[in-house]
Amino acid sequence: MRRMLERAGLVALRRMDPERAHGLALLALRQGLGPRAPGGGPVTSARLASRLGPLTLANPVGIAAGFDKNGEAIREILAAGPGFLEVGAVTPLPQPGNPRPRLFRLPEDGAAINRFGFNNDGMEALAARLTAARAAGLRAPVGLNLGANKTSTDRAGDYETLIARLGGLADFLTINISSPNTERLRDLQGPAALDALLSRATAALQGLEAPPPLFLKIAPDLDEAALDAVADAALRHGLTGIIATNTTLARDGLQSAAAAEAGGLSGRPLLARSTDVLRGLAGRTAGRLTLVGVGGISTAEDAYAKIRAGASAVQLYTALAYHGLGLAAEIASDLDRLLKRDGFSTMGDAIGADLA
Repeated sequence: MRRMLERAGLVALRRMDPERAHGLALLALRQGLGPRAPGGGPVTSARLASRLGPLTLANPVGIAAGFDKNGEAIREILAAGPGFLEVGAVTPLPQPGNPRPRLFRLPEDGAAINRFGFNNDGMEALAARLTAARAAGLRAPVGLNLGANKTSTDRAGDYETLIARLGGLADFLTINISSPNTERLRDLQGPAALDALLSRATAALQGLEAPPPLFLKIAPDLDEAALDAVADAALRHGLTGIIATNTTLARDGLQSAAAAEAGGLSGRPLLARSTDVLRGLAGRTAGRLTLVGVGGISTAEDAYAKIRAGASAVQLYTALAYHGLGLAAEIASDLDRLLKRDGFSTMGDAIGADLA
């Protein structure tokens, strides 16, 4: 019944401005009107139990950063059944982001374009919400996606500040330098800039009493040389892993009216490219980094393809706008059946199965 009501609500929300609809969806979650998995926690089984670096997951299906930027509905999202959640992106200071409209549906393509520009309430507001959520009890890991303020004169310093302030509240941290919507942010993916950034970030991490795992989120638009450099930097600086990938600037083959809007494209058109990047990273790193696959996932088959290409976990984002938050539990349950079908007794057995 809850799933039927969620789908009816989605039909109504799709008639609204996308950003307003998303805000109303978060409000409904906070009011207890969202989907709820059996037991009010992560869907799990002996096969689905998995690892995200040092973290234990009940299932490998997570919710990506961007769905709950400000940590407004952490416990309610986890009650819907995902194995983990990433909140943010958060910046040290609050900022409004880019002018509206800045989120566009591409229904014919199963996609979306956004140019938010790291709109968020800032690290102090997020710290307060995450502290309250933890005090009330969390059923799965919650990570934080870290960004730099648009007006910052020292963007690497912004990441240091965020790590120092929020690192003790997070199960994992993600350095996001791959959003296309903050001017020149992607320049930090260049070899010299990335090396300097990761040196400062890992130093800040070691200043914490219990440093959480650190991930790097990369763009799908990097060429082979750039991917080599990113993988090398992540290994040299001792990162836990890489999240592949963020949104793309490519617009190949789109059919929707909003296809020409500026910003990052996410959803189904990103599936093949993001999986190719993931597969390439798996080959480059040979199990020395934990890889998270994100981009275009809307079915268990999509998630399974990324796992077999080397992902230890996957994340959902755009498909939630079309199918609802209950999709996470559905994909986890269907993934369990796929693992059983192919004779895998554990998730770990399936990771990278297609790389040979």
